Amino acid sequence: MPRIDRYILGQLLTLFGFFALVLVAVYWINRAVSLFDDLLNDGQTALVVLEFTALTLPLVISVVLPVAGFAAAAYGTNRLSGESELVAMQAAGLSPWRLARPVLVFGVFVGVMVAVLVHGLVPMARARLAERSAEIAENVTAQFLRPGAFQYPASGVTLFIRDIAADGRLLDLFIEDGRNPAERLTYTAQEALVVRTDTGPVLVLLEGMAQSLQGDGGAPRLSVTRFDEFSYDVGEMFQGGGPRGRDLRDYGTLRLLDPDPDLLTATGASPDAARREAHERIAQPLLAPIAAMIGFATLLIGGFSRFGVWRQVGWAIGGLILVQFLSNAAANQVGRDAALWPILYLPALVGAGLCGGLLWLAARPRGPRRGAA
Repeated sequence: MPRIDRYILGQLLTLFGFFALVLVAVYWINRAVSLFDDLLNDGQTALVVLEFTALTLPLVISVVLPVAGFAAAAYGTNRLSGESELVAMQAAGLSPWRLARPVLVFGVFVGVMVAVLVHGLVPMARARLAERSAEIAENVTAQFLRPGAFQYPASGVTLFIRDIAADGRLLDLFIEDGRNPAERLTYTAQEALVVRTDTGPVLVLLEGMAQSLQGDGGAPRLSVTRFDEFSYDVGEMFQGGGPRGRDLRDYGTLRLLDPDPDLLTATGASPDAARREAHERIAQPLLAPIAAMIGFATLLIGGFSRFGVWRQVGWAIGGLILVQFLSNAAANQVGRDAALWPILYLPALVGAGLCGGLLWLAARPRGPRRGAA
């Protein structure tokens, strides 16, 4: 790589490190505050809070890196122009297309970092976060299973356990569920077990009876059902609904491109939805070079102004917003119809065309303006 390319690339990488550190800190602290409140309210320790905030860090970084790349390219180009280094390079015969080469290398470097995150670290962190969330939900549920006392874990729900055996069995359990005004459910069982599932903790009632009292304005009607084994979802009762299955974002990209029956059963998603998620990940890193090139190419157009390059900076921000708007619109459209996944790559193509047009304008020879006759 020529020395001039190494110089520009070094300037951009230095600024990129600074902007990435600042933006990641701001985004991460914002997310950590909400996690901190939720987990401490559930009685978790500071180590659990630190673990959860660390697991959210890869997702935050993957979102912030393209913005940091744009900011580094725009600020670096502005500084090169302000210190007349860019003018000297152009006077030496370097065209805007030639000057864009190190910026493109820088954008590809940022894109590779985003690809490593969205295809590797983010799914791994999300899967671990789902496992830890299930464990904490199970621990929170266990805190309510206290023998010898009536408890009210949710509005309209009454729970009573006579005793807990040494092996963890719940003895003589009583549950009254009055959350539905039209139907009051009462469950009694000689024994019960707490079983962990993918959707949260479940109470398995053994040797019991279910009573349903229905009254829709007329005479109440009582239905009694005896059972040997019955499953009652306490995860919904304690967590207010909670997650109802695994998320597609917890799985690797290769597995999403060719979803197997186990993945579809665990997530409840269709094969088209799984492939849509995979293509969204593939398209996301492509926007990083586009953002960097927009920040560079926009500041090359326009002449000298004693007021600086604020107008070009505004155009650069507008171009970035346009590409991001197209990306969000494409994601929303594919969310309604997963068969339209090819349009996920349209924002990158539009951004590449925009960068090419800006570089063409910057390279176009400018003659003196004609005065009035």
